[in-house]
Amino acid sequence: MSRQAKISRKTYETDISLSLNLDGQGLYDIKTGINFFDHMLEQLAKHSGMDLHINAQGDIEIDNHHTVEDVGICLGLAFQEAIGECRGIRRFGSTFMPMDETLTMIALDINGRPNAVMNMTFPSEKVGAFETECLREFLVAFANNAKITLHVDVRYGINTHHIIESIFKGIALCIKDGIKIVDSKVPSTKGRI
Repeated sequence: MSRQAKISRKTYETDISLSLNLDGQGLYDIKTGINFFDHMLEQLAKHSGMDLHINAQGDIEIDNHHTVEDVGICLGLAFQEAIGECRGIRRFGSTFMPMDETLTMIALDINGRPNAVMNMTFPSEKVGAFETECLREFLVAFANNAKITLHVDVRYGINTHHIIESIFKGIALCIKDGIKIVDSKVPSTKGRI
């Protein structure tokens, strides 16, 4: 069973090609033009064990919104395609992720029902060139297109970089748990996801 996907998406605002291998080694090659965002996507790949390759060109001379949201869309679409009918997966993942003074709780359910619930605030509006309000757009786009339920609850934190990094690393660990193959059955009493 090959759990891989390639997505290409071109609009007037962005041009994105993305490949994802759920059963990878945490390898990555990510270029979005937004250095901090690249760093966070690298964390996602490394700590989830997924191989992730992204080449995104967007209208970042305006702001980061379109690029960040559209990468979330493409990553979600790739995840949904790669996970398929979800046969054999553990399905659920949850963790508390510390990052220095920050603590974040992440929980997800790979259930075919898109939902993103977030409790997060940031002390600063930017980390490098990355506008922190764009993180919500990325997470909603990813959850909706991956068709997963995602909860993000930042319990406390002072440093915006640490807060965002704890979110990406926590999601990575939850994905790693959720996509793990544990048997050959669809993980639902309904018989399908």
